[in-house]
Amino acid sequence: MATCGGCRFFFRTLRTLCRPPSALPLTKHMTLSTSTRPYSLDSFSSGSRMPTSQSGKAERISPSSGSVQRNLSVVAVPLKGQFRPLCRYDPLDLGDMDENTQKALACKSMRRFIVDPALARIVTDHLAGDIEDGKAVIFECNPGPGVLTRALLNRGAQRVVALESEAYFLPELQDLESKLDGQLDVVHCDFFKLDPIGHGSMKPPAMYSKKLFSNLGIPEAHWSADVPVKVVGIFSQRNERSLLWKLIYCLFERLSIFHYGRVELIMFISKKEYTKLVTRPRDYKNYQAFSVLWQMACDIELLHEEPLSSFLTTKRNGKSSTKSTVDNLCLVRITPREDLFSSLLSPLNGSTLVIMVKQCLAKRKSRLIEQINSWSPGSGPDLISKLGFFNDTLTGDVYPDEYKRLFELMEQSGNFAESWLYEETLETKNTGRG
Repeated sequence: MATCGGCRFFFRTLRTLCRPPSALPLTKHMTLSTSTRPYSLDSFSSGSRMPTSQSGKAERISPSSGSVQRNLSVVAVPLKGQFRPLCRYDPLDLGDMDENTQKALACKSMRRFIVDPALARIVTDHLAGDIEDGKAVIFECNPGPGVLTRALLNRGAQRVVALESEAYFLPELQDLESKLDGQLDVVHCDFFKLDPIGHGSMKPPAMYSKKLFSNLGIPEAHWSADVPVKVVGIFSQRNERSLLWKLIYCLFERLSIFHYGRVELIMFISKKEYTKLVTRPRDYKNYQAFSVLWQMACDIELLHEEPLSSFLTTKRNGKSSTKSTVDNLCLVRITPREDLFSSLLSPLNGSTLVIMVKQCLAKRKSRLIEQINSWSPGSGPDLISKLGFFNDTLTGDVYPDEYKRLFELMEQSGNFAESWLYEETLETKNTGRG
């Protein structure tokens, strides 16, 4: 059909307006230290990535297989085998803070929510490189009213899986899902209750990771392959430490989500737990088994620090919490190391290493040689010598990579086979204490 000159001018103008902004360079700064300077909604921490916008291409090839179309904009024109990034002049509405607050207050459990669109944009600014890369699926934990969900889609996320535990929030999220062409999956699931102890059928939001990944079509990935999934959200304030312990056991044994590869956590955690997570040796108060194991297994990056007052915290009665606190939440990227496992450390003996570290760090001012001798009498001097330590080296003076080396030497020596920690490993691996 022929078109008039005015129509052709109109379509050329429309294509021009919908081109995304040009990309900015990505800056990454790794850090294992906390910052004490104040943060506001429009500021970045010293460990943050600089914001990055979409590339200057009007169209991008979908990484998904087959002919599935991924269409970010509700009004975008479908292109076979391709998708269009959401036009900056046609973004999803993030709502206003008051409206989002009222929706979140319907939650009857203790949870924290992002209700301020400005904070949601800060989070997506720090995830700009992840979104631009487009290789990993993004799991969002407990999105609630979906403020961050929409911000992720506006930023250009290719596939977001909203794992929502409260049935109340599902209809609105599912309505958004129906308007997007495969860009969003909504699942009634509590990420923090994945893989409960026991077997048999269960009802949502409890779920096995095998069922979740299978239903989403996410296959197992080799440990040295790219990160297949990035989990984004806020750790529960009720049992934050227990959840982190559960995850570290799963990581060293490659169970649950880590059965599918080096799943990355990009989560808000309390500053108290973050500080312990990155504490270095000789801080005998804060340097714990918890610190050693996470630093041994993962690269840890502080992206942003935000006052707790910037989040909405609900209580069991569906009201907001007014308890005053000076604690901040830290947005932290935790990436499992590609070289974590070796011929001497594997998922088969990973939990044994965890118990070894927990025993050593139970008394951080005790001598390491005495702890080794308690496991295998007379083995201490030889292992201490091979590690290059002195006989008076304390357990709280040893770095995470040195504990890994100690464990590998113990496995290699053969003096500890069948005799140490096996029964205790079975008894304590699910407690999260230590």
